[in-house]
Amino acid sequence: MIRSEPRPSCDRTQPWDWLPMPPLRSGPPYLMAESIEHEPELAQRLATDPALAHDADALAALLRTGSDTGWPPVVVGCGTSEHAAMAAASIWRTAWRAQGLAGSGPLARQAFEAALDPWPGVLVGVSHEGGTRATIDAMVAARGAGARVALVTAGANGPAASVADVCLCTGDTDLSWCHTIPYVGPIVAATLVADRLAGTATTPGALRAPLDAGLASADACVALARELASSRVLVVVGSGNDRIAGREMALKVEEAAYVPTVYRDLETMLHGHIPSLDVGSGLVLILTHRDHRAERAARARQLLAAVGHVGVRAGAILTAPAAEAVPEALTPAGRVVVPDPEGLQDAAAALLASAVPLQLTTYHLALALGTNPDVLRREFRPYRAAAAAAEEEPAAGAAAGTGPGSGPVEG
Repeated sequence: MIRSEPRPSCDRTQPWDWLPMPPLRSGPPYLMAESIEHEPELAQRLATDPALAHDADALAALLRTGSDTGWPPVVVGCGTSEHAAMAAASIWRTAWRAQGLAGSGPLARQAFEAALDPWPGVLVGVSHEGGTRATIDAMVAARGAGARVALVTAGANGPAASVADVCLCTGDTDLSWCHTIPYVGPIVAATLVADRLAGTATTPGALRAPLDAGLASADACVALARELASSRVLVVVGSGNDRIAGREMALKVEEAAYVPTVYRDLETMLHGHIPSLDVGSGLVLILTHRDHRAERAARARQLLAAVGHVGVRAGAILTAPAAEAVPEALTPAGRVVVPDPEGLQDAAAALLASAVPLQLTTYHLALALGTNPDVLRREFRPYRAAAAAAEEEPAAGAAAGTGPGSGPVEG
């Protein structure tokens, strides 16, 4: 029988390997754009996939056992998968509280730190291709501490899956190294798991709608990106679940457009960071979180007014109700306004509302600056060398099957 080339797959009999470096395209459309455009279809498929429904049942049952241990379930990942892990923890914690389950509910930890200080209970790893060393190390360490272990991945045939008691496979792999699908896929999957925790039923249409709305905001994303393109440095600011989206946008901009970018919490930004900004700085506010929207918007108005005094070009990604609370004059770089999603719990609504706008704005910023967003600058030898150095096998404690040069540093 002729087998296809080794790659991440939901078929555990398929041989596994990292996806190869994306093909170098001479210009747009880049693979990143194709991945973003695929996300509504991905959400629709995941919401109607019987195999994923079975895995979601199993993962929800495993998470529930965490309430019996006295330890909160832990979710870990690296790069974009770390942000997806943060999103999953927030979505599950919302369902946890709605159902009145014991304890505080799931929380996210950084994979490397979780490997050094493993907790008993339950640990869920998020790894797009299923081979991220730090995530596997955290899974192995947690198992050694007596934890049950699960994995959310597109590579159920990879080395991480061999450590997991439960594996939820999302299937679609992202051919661009500026990962977008590995952010949205786990958020959708986490929402389906949350339904099992809270006894709710999110419809495929409710999951797909905010992603379609994001694609429909493309013109505003282009305009915002062009206004930000002259910035020497960017700051992304958020509050609530927008803190997760803000971290993801900061990572995407640095990967795709090579602009130094930092994420700051809304309140943190107002306590000492403004002196570093000037007319060469850009700022993006993300405000899609429903809970305490009025309080968040009031503080955001103060921040935008403050940075305006020092010449910062500020823009925003907002839901329609938030846009009404933030005057347009405070966002001279422009704004992307999307509907407040219906039929979704608060955490999932905020994260899915902002996902495509932050990705499209990043993509068009890369186009404005003439960078290739797909390859993390590894068409150039120094960046290939940097990646190889980052992937060298540690002296001790590394997981089997994730040796030097084994693949991209996940992001």
